[in-house]
Amino acid sequence: MSLSTRRRRATPSDIPSSSSQPSKPGSYSKVDKPERSSSSDSGEESGNDRGLGWFTVLFALGMLRYMSATSNIMRHCDEVFNYWEPLHYLLYKSGFQTWEYSSEFALRSYLYIIFHELVGRPASSLFADEKVRVFYAVRLFLGLLSVVSDATLVVAVSKKYGKRLASYALAMLCLASGCFFASTSFLPGSFSMYAMSLSSGLFLLEKPAWAVAVAAVGVILGWPFSILALSILVDFYYYKRWTSSVFNLLVYNVLGGGESHLYGTEGPLFYIRNGFNNFNFCFILSLLFMGILPIARKKYAPHLLIVISPLYIWLAFMSLQSHKEERFLYPIYPLVCVAASAVIESFPDLFRDKYNPYDNSIIDMIAKILRPVALSLILCASHARTFSLINGSAAPLEVYKILEHHVDAGTVIDLQYELQLQDLQACTFLVELQLNRPYPYRGNDLSTWEPIAALPYLDRELSPAKYRSFFIPYLWQQKNVFGMYKLLKRVSKSK
Repeated sequence: MSLSTRRRRATPSDIPSSSSQPSKPGSYSKVDKPERSSSSDSGEESGNDRGLGWFTVLFALGMLRYMSATSNIMRHCDEVFNYWEPLHYLLYKSGFQTWEYSSEFALRSYLYIIFHELVGRPASSLFADEKVRVFYAVRLFLGLLSVVSDATLVVAVSKKYGKRLASYALAMLCLASGCFFASTSFLPGSFSMYAMSLSSGLFLLEKPAWAVAVAAVGVILGWPFSILALSILVDFYYYKRWTSSVFNLLVYNVLGGGESHLYGTEGPLFYIRNGFNNFNFCFILSLLFMGILPIARKKYAPHLLIVISPLYIWLAFMSLQSHKEERFLYPIYPLVCVAASAVIESFPDLFRDKYNPYDNSIIDMIAKILRPVALSLILCASHARTFSLINGSAAPLEVYKILEHHVDAGTVIDLQYELQLQDLQACTFLVELQLNRPYPYRGNDLSTWEPIAALPYLDRELSPAKYRSFFIPYLWQQKNVFGMYKLLKRVSKSK
């Protein structure tokens, strides 16, 4: 006769700990199972939990932002006339004034300019009349702000989601063409971009109070649409009347009180095309982040979803405006890199069996190989875009560097846009862009002007978009059309 016995279900207290009693050989339980990283890649990175260190991130970003500060071009006329010229006026009491800074319209606030005067003023005192050095001092300051903010974001991503995702984000923040140029541009959108990176990083580091404070500073100085009191006081000091440049700008550009459409209107897909130019496949992958979220919800929701959500909100809002410019998307550039990195990091998750997340099938291995392939393709295309823009449009800055060595910096006349306002006979130097057009050029009169420097300048109108947008060896030189950007000096008349 067999006896049946009832067994009590084992409780956690009955399970011997590894420190008190060793497990029997051959036995295995859930408590003996080694912990796996949240990336769910079987033993792929033993050091993944360590994350990226501050030194590595700061060094990589510092090198690339220094290169940006010293080689960045002027891509937007607003940067020259609405920001560098007013700063020049604050520092040297001379400079051109656009209609937007006139007392009648008062669309621009000096609050953002004053912040940069804090760097420009000491630099102008240190370098005296060497204005080119002052120019680069301000640019290096902008690069430093970008380094600190982006480094905080990368380190935060590393601590929260692992070394691999952070490494992808770091590579894109360093080399993506959009980030390379926006990081040292003297534009409010760039300042908001710094605030976006720093605020997002602080949020992931679980410092919400600091994240909100940084976001507020970015809004006040970069896009001053929240706290108006300080902006109104600054406007009163410079415009000599009570007005609000914030309200005036909103009425003119958003509420339809002005004629911003005179500066061009674009269709709803403008930012998609522009995003591809500046981020290539990185931009496309960033838009797919919401698509992979149901599969990677356990990894990325809710924190990373909260961080990346402004990408979609901002893109939708700006796409609804008829007047569109590339710089309007600057604030979300870091989020594009993080979102794309999250998608690339999740490639294997798209093919894994949800009931067997540690599967190492052939498809899973191929998906892991696609990670570096996709990243390499993005970085190569980014370099091709950056190389094309710098080599095709860097002539103006290079010419003015040469001009500095020929005349006193204090007597330089920017003839490129002052020809209609100056007596040409009183000018010793002439800067002229000569394109393949049936127009007379003053520099062709060799009896009056002698060339000092002539640099190639990409003719955008005559160059095919598919060849001018990205640098393709041999084809870029052969298929594009170039003009000459010349610095000329008046021939001395013999007495």
